[in-house]
Amino acid sequence: MRLTTAQALVRWLLAQRTELLDGTEAPLFPGVFAIFGHGNVLGLGVALEERRAEIPVWRGHNEQGMALAAIGLAKATHRRQVGIATSSIGPGALNMVTAAGVAHANRLPLLLLPGDTFVSRAPDPVLQQVEHFGDATATVNDAFRAVSRYFDRITRPEQIIATLPQVARVLTDPADCGPVTLALPQDVQGEVFDFPDALFAPVVHRPRRARPDRRALADAADAVRGSARPLLVLGGGVRYSGAAGTAREFAEACGIPITETTAGRTLIRHDHPLYAGPLGVTGSASANTLAGAADLVLAVGTRLQDFTTASWSVFAPDVRMVSVNAAAFDAVKHGALAVVADADETLRELGDLLAGWRAPEPWAARAAIERSTWDSRIDILRAPGVGLPTYAQVVGVVNDHSGPDDYVVTAAGGLPGELIGGWRGSGEVSMDVEYGFSCMGYELAGAWGAAIARDRGVVTTLLGDGSYLMLNSELFSAAFAGHGFVAVVCDNDGYAVIDRLQRGQGGAGFNNLYADCATTHADPPRVDFAAHAAALGCAVFGVDTLGELADAYRKAREVAVGERRPAVVVIRTHPSAWTEAGAWWEVGVPEAAHRPEITAARRDLDQARARQVRHLSS
Repeated sequence: MRLTTAQALVRWLLAQRTELLDGTEAPLFPGVFAIFGHGNVLGLGVALEERRAEIPVWRGHNEQGMALAAIGLAKATHRRQVGIATSSIGPGALNMVTAAGVAHANRLPLLLLPGDTFVSRAPDPVLQQVEHFGDATATVNDAFRAVSRYFDRITRPEQIIATLPQVARVLTDPADCGPVTLALPQDVQGEVFDFPDALFAPVVHRPRRARPDRRALADAADAVRGSARPLLVLGGGVRYSGAAGTAREFAEACGIPITETTAGRTLIRHDHPLYAGPLGVTGSASANTLAGAADLVLAVGTRLQDFTTASWSVFAPDVRMVSVNAAAFDAVKHGALAVVADADETLRELGDLLAGWRAPEPWAARAAIERSTWDSRIDILRAPGVGLPTYAQVVGVVNDHSGPDDYVVTAAGGLPGELIGGWRGSGEVSMDVEYGFSCMGYELAGAWGAAIARDRGVVTTLLGDGSYLMLNSELFSAAFAGHGFVAVVCDNDGYAVIDRLQRGQGGAGFNNLYADCATTHADPPRVDFAAHAAALGCAVFGVDTLGELADAYRKAREVAVGERRPAVVVIRTHPSAWTEAGAWWEVGVPEAAHRPEITAARRDLDQARARQVRHLSS
C-alpha cells in the first residue's frame, strides 16, 4: 500500500482497538488534539484531514493544555484509551514536555507526535530550529527523552513498521504504561513507501493480566497469616485492573481494613465498615492511625509516593510490607516482599490461599471507629461559618450535589488535600487528582479530556486562582468543541498552599500571596475571573456565600450538560483554612538561615527524619 509516512501512521492508528473495562470494544485512539504549524500541517495534517470522518481532531489553544487534556481522557477511561497530541517543531513541541512529565509520573498513556526538523538538512536552519553546535543530530525534541517511556525519531518511512508495535506495547502494557514520543521530521512525514497491508490489520488490545509467581504468592499468604494487624492499601493499579470489587471481597473475606492512595481514591464506598479512609499527608487521620499501628501492609497497585507514605513516616518501624504491582520497579521498593502481577489476579488467588483466615475482629472494627472520628472532623469543617468560605466547605457543597455517575478533578495547591481527605465516594470510581506531578493547569485541561471520554454524569473540576491563571486557554477549546463540564474556581489571592508551607517551616510570607508580592501599585489590580471565563465562551456564576454556591452549582451542572460548554463558578475563599491529616512531609528546610523560626523548623525536620523507615521488613 503506497502511502506517505503520515498517511500510514494515521491508517495504523485507526486500526487499533481496545477492550474497555466493561468488555466492550472501542477505538484505542478516540481522537487527536492538534495545533498545526509548518512542522506538521502538511504531512500529518493532510493525512488527518483525509480521515476526518473516522477520527475526531480537536483544535487546542496551548500545546501543553491539549496534551494534558489527552491525559485526562486516558485517566477517565482507566488507561483503556489513549489521547494523541500533535504540534509543530520548536516552541510548540517543547510546550508538550510538561504534559509528558505528567503522564510519566502518573503511569498514564499519551501519544505525542511533535514535528521535527528536516532529515535532509538541505534548508537548515529552518524556522524554529535550535542549532546545536556540537551535535548536528540533536533537536529540541530530545528533551522528550527524559519524560518518555518510549522515544523514536522517524528518519525513514519504513521505520514505523518496526516502531509501531513498540508504541502499542508501551501504551497498553500495565507495567510499562506511559508517554510515547514519535518525533516526525516534516520532510519524512510526506515521503512515500510501499507499506505491507498487514501493518493495517485491525488489532484489539487487551491489557496483560500477569498471574503471580506461586512461591511469591505463597510467601505473601504466609506473611498475611502471620500478622495480627494487617492493612490493605489500594492504589491506581487496582483501578486500572478493574479490581475494586475483587479487593473489596478480599478484604471482607479476611476482615482486613482498607485504605486508599491518591490514585486509588473512590475505589471503596465511603461508608464501608472496613474503609479506614485515604492514607497519607493529604489523606485522613483515621487511615494514618491504622497505618501506624499495622504490623503488615499489603500494598496493591501503588508506587508508594511520599504523600501516601508521609515521607515514609506513616508506618511503624517494624512493619512488614507485601507489595503487589504489575511493575517490578514499584513492587521491590524499600525491600518489600514483591509480588509482580496483576492486581485482580493476585487478590483472587491470594484470597483462595487465605480461605478461612481472618484478622482479629477488634482490629477490623477499628477501621469504622477511626473513620467515624475523622468523618465528624470533616463535618465540622464543612459546616457553615462566618467569614470567607473555606476549601473544605466548597468541596462539601460539590460532594453533596454530586451523584455516583459524576466525576471530579483537581491537581495542585490546597484542593487535592480537601478532595483526597474529605470526599465521600459511592464506590464508583469518580475522581482524578493529578498529584503525581501536581501540575498547575491540569485542572481545566484534564476536565476537558474527561468530558470527552465520559458519556454519563457531570465532570466537575475544582481549582485555585493560581492554577486558573497558569493555564486557562482550553476553556475556550472545550467551549468551541462543545464539551461541557463545571469548573469551580476558588480565589484565595495567590499561591496560598505554598504560603502555608513557607510560613509553616519558619519562613516569612514572600512572593506567594499577592499581599506579599512586589508591586509599584498602592492598589494593585485584581483578576475578574468571571469576566475572563465569559470571554472564553463559558457560562459564568459568581457567588459569595455557601448558599449561593449550592444554587449556582446546580445551575452550572444543568448548563454544562444542556448547552455543552463549560460552566464556571467563581467564589472567594479563605487563604489559610485547611484540612489537616496530621502526617509529616519532608521538605528542604535550610540548615542555616537568618530566621530563628527556620532554625527551629530544621531541628524539627532532623528529629522527624530519624523516624523514617528506610528499609522495610519483608
